Amino acid sequence: MYYIGIDIGGMSIKGGLVTENGELVLKQSIVTRPTANEDVIIDDIHKLICSLLENKGLHEYQLSGVGIGVPGTVDGEKGRVRFTPNINFKNTPLVEKLSARFQYKFPIRISNDANCAALGEAVWGGGGGVSDSITVTLGTGVGTGFYISGKLFEGVGGAGTEGGHIVIKTGGEKCGCGRRGCWEAYAAAPALIRQVEAAIAKNPDSVLAEIAKEEGDVTGKTVFEAVEKGCPVAAKVLKKYVSYVGDGLVNLVNIFRPKVIIMGGGVSMAGDALIKPLQRYVSLHSFASKYSPKTKIVQAKLGNDAGIMGAATLTMNK
Repeated sequence: MYYIGIDIGGMSIKGGLVTENGELVLKQSIVTRPTANEDVIIDDIHKLICSLLENKGLHEYQLSGVGIGVPGTVDGEKGRVRFTPNINFKNTPLVEKLSARFQYKFPIRISNDANCAALGEAVWGGGGGVSDSITVTLGTGVGTGFYISGKLFEGVGGAGTEGGHIVIKTGGEKCGCGRRGCWEAYAAAPALIRQVEAAIAKNPDSVLAEIAKEEGDVTGKTVFEAVEKGCPVAAKVLKKYVSYVGDGLVNLVNIFRPKVIIMGGGVSMAGDALIKPLQRYVSLHSFASKYSPKTKIVQAKLGNDAGIMGAATLTMNK
């Protein structure tokens, strides 16, 4: 059985042909046309699906389902995209319109792109197929996806799971959403960069400052490189950053107590340098930690394929 996952992004639309056993057998991508009207974009998605089938020598009737991850607000039950910031989808009946372009009718499902990535990691990646996992992505923002009791949890009308906007510091730094003190304002990659830059300004002769100067810029990797070289200034920054990320994770653990939390996004590429201190922090600070099952924190495994894999899984019985 074959499934297709579509991951719509601001720059490209990626598609993949996936078997029922989670093997990604073929990938293709096309350029996103953000200024085009919705029907043109849906035509592009249709052509991408047809191209994937054709290149594998398959026909429509051999396709068991198509899943699509869309950035923005999605009503999966109605198959409708309410709004997406970078593409002309506004209250668009995506499932209905895409289905009408095929002669053979197969299941088509849509979900938010972050939820799709979480589903992909839960079933095929870092989650290892456990029944309860949460995926947290530390990138430009803080994204969260919830796989609870073997199902993707999306909230009413698909408008939930915005974990990046739980408040960890009342009246704190301003978030892009307009509120203050959101987790995202402290734990996203740009927040880490700001924290590093502030430390460099106060400690211009530190190893941290030297590394930033050598590289010509501060990135999410800078602090980890400096810690590896024994820089105490960097160690202090990282300890504080771990507490910011950890506070959000503790909140999630106290509410859901998942078996696994999967850490994705660019910052998570630091691997054990981030994962191990986060594990210690969460184990120490979560409610009744001495008497409750431990939540394991792991690094994401699927990388940029998580969205494709999760989208394909939307129509599987997983």
